[in-house]
Amino acid sequence: MASYRVEVSATAERQIRKLPHADQVRVVSVIQTLATEPRPSGCRKLSGYDDVFRVRVGRYRVLYSVEGRRLIIIVLKVGDRKDVYR
Repeated sequence: MASYRVEVSATAERQIRKLPHADQVRVVSVIQTLATEPRPSGCRKLSGYDDVFRVRVGRYRVLYSVEGRRLIIIVLKVGDRKDVYR
């Protein structure tokens, strides 16, 4: 299976930097695994969008888009579960 290229938006990068260090490490490792498995077990498709998914990392959520034709994953937002969907 081909590997996807992972791109992180500027917004998501800022949000990751604001997290505590231990959580940053966990979030970054999950984002890196998306390159080999774009839809891991536990991921959910967000209703109202064609290609936006979310994956849980403790109390944080990573929202990302999958472009299957171009083999690209774009990380859109990272944040606490109570704030990330706004």
